[in-house]
Amino acid sequence: MGLFSALLGNAGAVNSETLLKDYGKLLIDSEQIELGFKLIRDTFIFTNKRLILIEKQGITGSKVEYKSILYKSITRFSVETAGTFDLEAELKIWVSSEVNPSIVKQFNKGVNVYDVQSVLAHHVLK
Repeated sequence: MGLFSALLGNAGAVNSETLLKDYGKLLIDSEQIELGFKLIRDTFIFTNKRLILIEKQGITGSKVEYKSILYKSITRFSVETAGTFDLEAELKIWVSSEVNPSIVKQFNKGVNVYDVQSVLAHHVLK
């Protein structure tokens, strides 16, 4: 992921081994990481059971919030691809019956948003 893209808040893909090493303690026995992305300080992970959002807080980032969202609580989602002059693609997720999306994340052009959409569709549409 390029520094310029990261500074704009765009997420870049992270390999599963790195995510497992850093966040494996969050997973239950039968849970596996399918896809993960990192912003400058925050990470989000799609597993076979849930979506995990890891948000570092404060100046030092030593305080961390781990948020789990079960796929069955996601009522809808949208993926917007990057255009010719756009720097990012966008993911929006609505949880329960909220009017506005609960989660909005931007991806750099290097991320295949169709993979993100596929993982969400696989789990949400079961």
